[in-house]
Amino acid sequence: MKKLSRKIGKNIGKDIEILYEDPDIVAVNKPSGLVVHSDGRTEEVNLTDWILRKYPKTKGVGDALVNSEGKSIERSGIVHRLDRGTSGVLVIAKTKKGHATLKEQFQNRTLTKKYFAFVYGDMKDVYGIIDRPIGKSPSDFRRFSATRGAKGEMKPAETWWTLIAFRSGFSFVEIEPKTGRTHQIRVHFKAINHPLVSDSLYGAEKPKALGFERTALHASSISFINCKGKKVTVQAPLPKDFYEALSELHMLEVAKNKGVC
Repeated sequence: MKKLSRKIGKNIGKDIEILYEDPDIVAVNKPSGLVVHSDGRTEEVNLTDWILRKYPKTKGVGDALVNSEGKSIERSGIVHRLDRGTSGVLVIAKTKKGHATLKEQFQNRTLTKKYFAFVYGDMKDVYGIIDRPIGKSPSDFRRFSATRGAKGEMKPAETWWTLIAFRSGFSFVEIEPKTGRTHQIRVHFKAINHPLVSDSLYGAEKPKALGFERTALHASSISFINCKGKKVTVQAPLPKDFYEALSELHMLEVAKNKGVC
């Protein structure tokens, strides 16, 4: 992770792939290992740095975040986020109009977000819905929980999934979260005893596998309405580690036949 962060810090403009752009909104392919915005405590390079360098007029666009220490964190252009280890498509507001348009859709849950993931275990159902409220973990302040014993406010959360293939104790799934809770996908699959491959926070009891040095989660697409009222669907290609895992499990042809890659 640190190596990637140094690379982006040195050559940040060449490491972010733009997938879609209009006058108000841009969508990028976030690489694994890059945090979306600062936590207010470290000097680590983040996506917001790139946004301000590429689009200086976004400064002040959006809502600042106040951390646990009361420090205001600049999040210019940020409307949603992906975890550090998650790769894939992320939309950014370039203007206040773009931010308001996207924010409304996130709040009303009218956007469609889809992910691909590898999970431990053979999931033999064709599809499923995980409808479990999420609260705080009783044992680890960094984690959330969707199982009995979770504490604090329990927030409704719903995740739909479709099986693409399973083999050798692993499953490759497409996931569509219907709500946007922190760590939702990771928490929900942990709750049904199929944690994501190489997830060090929610699947630490499992050995890293399939060559993943990060959580095996990729934000594959997002659909939204732009400021002109046009529906836009943006897709992020599968990263190299996903292709290698599909190949290792002999799932590549199945994935291609199902339009994954």
